[in-house]
Amino acid sequence: MTKLRWGILGTAHIARTVTAAIAATGTNEVTAVASRDRQKACSWAKEYGIERAFGSYQEMLAGGGFDVVYNPLPNALHARWTIAALEAGYPVLCEKPIAMNARETRQVQAAARATGLPVAEAFMYRFHPVFARALELLEAGAIGSLVSVHSVFSFLEDDRSSIVASAKLGGGALMDVGCYCVNLSRLVARTEPLAVCAVKTGEAVDETLMGMLEFPGGVLAQFETSIASTERHGAMICGTSGCLSIPAPWIPGTADSSIVLQRFEQPDEVIVVPGADTYRMEIEDFCRAVRTGQPPRWSLEDALANMKVIDGLFQSARSGAHVRIQAEAEEEEMPGGSL
Repeated sequence: MTKLRWGILGTAHIARTVTAAIAATGTNEVTAVASRDRQKACSWAKEYGIERAFGSYQEMLAGGGFDVVYNPLPNALHARWTIAALEAGYPVLCEKPIAMNARETRQVQAAARATGLPVAEAFMYRFHPVFARALELLEAGAIGSLVSVHSVFSFLEDDRSSIVASAKLGGGALMDVGCYCVNLSRLVARTEPLAVCAVKTGEAVDETLMGMLEFPGGVLAQFETSIASTERHGAMICGTSGCLSIPAPWIPGTADSSIVLQRFEQPDEVIVVPGADTYRMEIEDFCRAVRTGQPPRWSLEDALANMKVIDGLFQSARSGAHVRIQAEAEEEEMPGGSL
């Protein structure tokens, strides 16, 4: 099998992890990297044995020598350079969140449709088998009927000059890590929320945000996300007869993971799930889409749905009101067809 060649837009820290995952597949290789700093790109290329280094993103897209683009740029640049890569003829795996808002996501969708090329949002966590097992347990009625989802993803970012703390670059807690909580809530509820509400702290960006999603059937999802709090990871899925606790939902890793089934006045049951390289699984799924023409496991429609919830949470945090999440058909009836 001929290897798929990857070009990487930028030298973000996450790009190191994904570069290793690309190599681990055995059927892919990174052949190009770009940075706004040519010397940085050259150093990065030398470190990872990459053939070509470019001093700008546009130069890389014009220079070729690869088949697929990975976009780990700051959030504010996701849509712009994903669209540029599509228009240059390349499928794109773009880091989460796919764009800054639903409007930009629709622009990415339009470019994908126009070019006929696949695009995927890189929420690697959901490829881990711990979530397939959790959904199986839910389907089997292990906790009765679903009632609520609780999740947290926080860490302390003490460098206020960082990308994460920059409003201009699309930083803040919700966009950086809270988007995972939103995505998980939707994954578990297996439907889209009717309405959302949120409260935040912070001036330049949302440093801490607490949000709630209201789903059909009375299911509620509550989450906390922060870049100003000690690091915490966790998810709890609760039903009428028990709860599923996932201690490490976001970065489960290659070691065994666990789901703790908790029932009132009964001993906890620990369900062990084998570990997995979620980055490699994400890469392999996207390569399958590129090679076969079949869609990636999660579509751009899913990415749009996630961004609509994030838009609503920001709107609620600003206004103090509950915000209804409109279906696409409803939006098309509105003047302008957008939020």
